[in-house]
Amino acid sequence: MENNDRVAVVIGSTRPARICPGIAQWIRDLAQQGSPLRYELLDLAEANLPLLDEPLMAALQRYEHEHTRQWSRTVSSYSAFVFVFPQYNWGYPAVLKNALDFLYHEWRDKPATVACYGTRGGNRGAAQLLDVLRGLHMRTLPDHLELVITEQDVDEDWQLKDLDATLHPYRDQVRHIDEQLIKALRDGR
Repeated sequence: MENNDRVAVVIGSTRPARICPGIAQWIRDLAQQGSPLRYELLDLAEANLPLLDEPLMAALQRYEHEHTRQWSRTVSSYSAFVFVFPQYNWGYPAVLKNALDFLYHEWRDKPATVACYGTRGGNRGAAQLLDVLRGLHMRTLPDHLELVITEQDVDEDWQLKDLDATLHPYRDQVRHIDEQLIKALRDGR
């Protein structure tokens, strides 16, 4: 493991008034405490990718568009990934699938895990995304997060009333994920 190993905590939702950035920041801040890794937020809303518009499959790495080349440089600059996203209709957001599909080699062999949230924890969305990550030949961690966020946890605008209180039960799991990422990066070299 190198001191400059960067972990992208990917904000995998672009919905207006989303709670995903707050959850991703909470995970990033907690994971960063005492870790030799550098956790950074990577917001798909800021990546601003169109729907997949490359004429050739990503595995060829013959990118026609500058936004794809920029996305390739961004993804390549990270050593590992934590994908944070809501479960939508037993799945994960289309923007996240789109961002993954733009590239192929850039994801390969990088450690990854997911932090899905929903009223029952997002287990179906997590399972689907983990399958996609394996298809990209990423090294998925043994553990991931399934964060339960109920209607009682949000206000009338569907914003979290108390982020830390809602996510507090998952603190130990986040610390354990940091340990797994450190090990995966050390063992992968």
